Amino acid sequence: MAGGAIVSSGDNLGFQHLVDPTRKWHNNLRLIILHAWIVLLLITSSTNGYDGSMMNGLQSLPQWKGYFNNPSDSQLGLLNAIQNIGALAAYPFAPYLTDGLGRKRTVATGALIMCGATALQTASQSVGMFIGARFMIGFGLTFAANAAPLLVTEIAYPSYRAPMTSAYNSLWYSGAIVAAWTTFGTFKVNNTWSWRIPSALQGLPSVLQVLLIWFMPESPRWLMSKDKDQEALRILAYYHADGNQDDPLVRHEFDEIRASLDFDRNVAANVGWKSLISTPGNRKRMRIIVAIAFFSQWSGNGLASYYLNKILDQIGIHDPTIQLLINGILSIWNLFWALLAAGLVNKLGRRLLFISSCIGMTIFFVAQTISFAEFSKHGKPDAAHAVIAFLFLYYAAYDIAFSPLIVAYTVEILPFHLRAKGFNVFNFVISVALIFNQYVNPVALGRLTWRYYIVYCCWLAFETVFCYIYIVETKGLTLEETAALFDGEDAAKQIAAGVIDNHTDEKESASDGSIREHSMPVVSKT
Repeated sequence: MAGGAIVSSGDNLGFQHLVDPTRKWHNNLRLIILHAWIVLLLITSSTNGYDGSMMNGLQSLPQWKGYFNNPSDSQLGLLNAIQNIGALAAYPFAPYLTDGLGRKRTVATGALIMCGATALQTASQSVGMFIGARFMIGFGLTFAANAAPLLVTEIAYPSYRAPMTSAYNSLWYSGAIVAAWTTFGTFKVNNTWSWRIPSALQGLPSVLQVLLIWFMPESPRWLMSKDKDQEALRILAYYHADGNQDDPLVRHEFDEIRASLDFDRNVAANVGWKSLISTPGNRKRMRIIVAIAFFSQWSGNGLASYYLNKILDQIGIHDPTIQLLINGILSIWNLFWALLAAGLVNKLGRRLLFISSCIGMTIFFVAQTISFAEFSKHGKPDAAHAVIAFLFLYYAAYDIAFSPLIVAYTVEILPFHLRAKGFNVFNFVISVALIFNQYVNPVALGRLTWRYYIVYCCWLAFETVFCYIYIVETKGLTLEETAALFDGEDAAKQIAAGVIDNHTDEKESASDGSIREHSMPVVSKT
């Protein structure tokens, strides 16, 4: 291996020439099985999406509002925010479970908590029980949501890593669709089961995870960090090369992971919380991660995500059936655009999608604001219809970046030993942003109506400038190859030198007849 060649770009990417072009996800049994396991992890995001859409739907159900004595705006804020308050309570523990117990067991722990929480939510007899159950849902979801996307990105076949990780957050809308149409379907049930059925269905993804996750592979990177190199090698070979441990791609992945882990342990010492901001490269990472976490919730999307019924009431659409129908169609629309963008992320790149998304959101949110103002002043039905049309166009723009990329981009720019902690910070920032939004939005909408939209118009313009200046393109690089983008070429050369040293040690071991547990040939790159 030539020193410094660990990071390449364009058509000469570090792993692409090692990938078998005939090995596709649809014609290889082991890739099909691997993707089935990944889907089991992706539905973690569906649980989160289900929650937001379910709360939107429940607020349009007379049965739910009547059972809980027509909650006020401040009570609605608490009912929505309590899930994220529960998430905040779990954040101090989540990365330690993810790095200590492993990705698989942490997902299982979170799923088990959510199973109990959804049962309590379904059986709620009072507002207090409902709030307590939602707190537990947020608490359990934090563990699963911290570990699941990390495991997705760390076991995925290199060619499919970016699309599969991008699909994680995109599938938020799959849960939203199920919740929206479930509440639409139970609307005609004239008793408490109109809202208890949607509450019970929220636990279905967690039940599947508790039953099945024990049979899926653990992260090879996590196994190697625990000195279980042979188990990691077997997993890489089984799923990425039909069991061939001498496959060039497997050899490349194994050595690069090991060299990167050695660099983090022995050179960078990237293991503690302080390391998140201790180097210029890590500070650059955290600036981007914190920003896109806030942007994902403070782009005006929080208005329709949790309080669509209030918006529709203010533009003269009061029929609960119509409100639930719009909610259901909007979820399908969002899923379509998010998955489309996830499939194109390797072709279009992260930077183009982020910038295009910000520009589109700014344009359509301004148009939405103008239409809202026109309806408020003149009461014209055409203006109300324009609000809905621009709401759908706004979400299409939001979905091409801030649905698929925020999780995928965050986990791929973080080195292994910071990945769980850095991703935990990302989720923490989202929860803080959501709690603020869920308390402020219903009150601000009630008092300011369309004028509140002006705040987000200005904020979206700022987001566009930030993304243009700071978003770094990572298209086509492995998880280890992004080091040079943030830590500089010196870091990349040191990792490359570590791979060379490992190769030399293996040769010496072979010459003296001893057997090394980590023994593995190195693929040279030019």
